[in-house]
Amino acid sequence: MLADWGVSVRRACRVLPFDTSSYHYQSRHTDPASLKKRIKEICATHVRYGCRRVYHILRREGWVVNAKKVYRLYMELGLQLRNKTPKRRVKAKLREDRAPAIRPNDVWAMDFVHDQLATGRKLRILTVVDTFSRLSPVVDPRFSYRGEDVVATLKKACRKIGYPKTIRVDNGSEFISRDMDLWAYQRGVTLDFSRPGKPTHNAFIEAFNSKLRRECMNAHWFLSLQDACEKLEPWRRYYNEERPHSAIGNTPRSCWQTQPLKPAHRT
Repeated sequence: MLADWGVSVRRACRVLPFDTSSYHYQSRHTDPASLKKRIKEICATHVRYGCRRVYHILRREGWVVNAKKVYRLYMELGLQLRNKTPKRRVKAKLREDRAPAIRPNDVWAMDFVHDQLATGRKLRILTVVDTFSRLSPVVDPRFSYRGEDVVATLKKACRKIGYPKTIRVDNGSEFISRDMDLWAYQRGVTLDFSRPGKPTHNAFIEAFNSKLRRECMNAHWFLSLQDACEKLEPWRRYYNEERPHSAIGNTPRSCWQTQPLKPAHRT
């Protein structure tokens, strides 16, 4: 109409009718190409991260974006995870005499994770996590573990961050050995054993082990024991210093340490 009839914008809008503000409106939407690229990079580096954890990493890096936009782009890129739904859900009840940890080094949880080298040789990885602060003092792989090996690994960890009051373990032969019992007695450490066949009694270490397997062990081939150590140790440091934790507001432990500590119930 402007070109054919030679009228002004205001008159043309009054005749149609059409609001002049709509005619002069300019979109403020930015090109999401850079944001999509960064989301892809995060998901390529951390293959088991879901949309919520990707969002918190973006916010931590300074991206001004809300969770809904991240979710929309995440779905458009086809990055959503497809987890199997369990066929049944079991509600477990812990022993009533177990109290939650109230400070660091109050309760540790310890267990083994099994894996193998590219050659097929079996690996046993000792994992330890503080149930209050979510600090993992040690992730130690070996070909075989005995009671004295567990004690030696714990001694190294305790020299760095102190001794715990309680360690939650299962009834494995390494944890009920004389060496382990003597070390715990001498250091005043209580060994809290789970009931046989009840992995939910040590749920903190089970959750930690699942993250270790998804984010590190399933993402790497271990060519040798030394190679396994070189790949597991950086992930442990990343878990302690940079990884967002849902139990503490999806922030890294390094940020949480500057705030008053509160007991958490999830990892």
